[in-house]
Amino acid sequence: MSTPPAAERSRAPVSVVYARETPEGVGAIVRRSIGSPALRNLSPFLMLDHARITPGNGFPDHPHRGQTTVTYVLSGMMQHEDSTGNAGALGTGDVQWMTAGRGIMHSEMPLFDPDPAKQEDSVGLQLWVDLPADKKFCEPSYQEKKAKDIDTARPKDGVTITVISGESHGVTGFVRPVGGCWYLDFRLTEPGVSVFQPLPEGWTAFAYVINGKLQIGDDAAATEKFNTVVLSAGAGETGVRLMRPAGTDEETRFVLIAGEPLDQPVVQYGPFVVNTNRQAMEAVRDFRMGINGFEGAAQWESKIGAPLRQR
Repeated sequence: MSTPPAAERSRAPVSVVYARETPEGVGAIVRRSIGSPALRNLSPFLMLDHARITPGNGFPDHPHRGQTTVTYVLSGMMQHEDSTGNAGALGTGDVQWMTAGRGIMHSEMPLFDPDPAKQEDSVGLQLWVDLPADKKFCEPSYQEKKAKDIDTARPKDGVTITVISGESHGVTGFVRPVGGCWYLDFRLTEPGVSVFQPLPEGWTAFAYVINGKLQIGDDAAATEKFNTVVLSAGAGETGVRLMRPAGTDEETRFVLIAGEPLDQPVVQYGPFVVNTNRQAMEAVRDFRMGINGFEGAAQWESKIGAPLRQR
């Protein structure tokens, strides 16, 4: 006998945080919700940025330790290069899931068509996910995929779900994260359409609205774009009901992200995310001395970051 599906009991909104614009990198402006003063360390999530990068700006050479960074390109193109020899380009819909582990230097820059008439701003999301304490000093690794190779779920008319990590309506994402993390991109193309998305019980979860308006659970209030909605995580809540309000003209697009909370302290010193003040000081020392994962990092310079280093 097959096991019947669990009852659909929806999570509810707990808080809504607007992603305000803040300067980041060299000349870039990002909308930040998680990681801002209004929403610190939503374990295991450390930061969520919605970036729009124009010519002459970007994120040149910088280090990481102790976290995973997830880059999801919404439009335009990005290029990357790192101190282990990896390099490449990401187009619209492409994903890079980088586990920094014990240490890595990298550069992330926009990529534009040489014809000014065809240039398009680089727009994307970057999520920082904390690593479990026993995985913080693993070797750096990448999981990367082009948009055309990422599976989608279509549980009903008017609903398309790009499954990057985790599970949705019979589709499993390509990413095998270090630590539990689901990452789903929803498009609700019909007014009034709704869908129930199962989530692991007790995990931290949030939705970030990219376009349109979103209703969650039994809450009649609609959340506007550029807002992050933190969801409840009560016993017996098996997932979340997500709806595009009736009568809306614009497609609703949002990411739904869930992660297993970590019972550990978070000490963040810039791009280093560790568990103790001593480990933070050691991270700075290791980077400056080029040891314990940062071998050669202090001398490494990316090719793609050169134009901004000369400013």
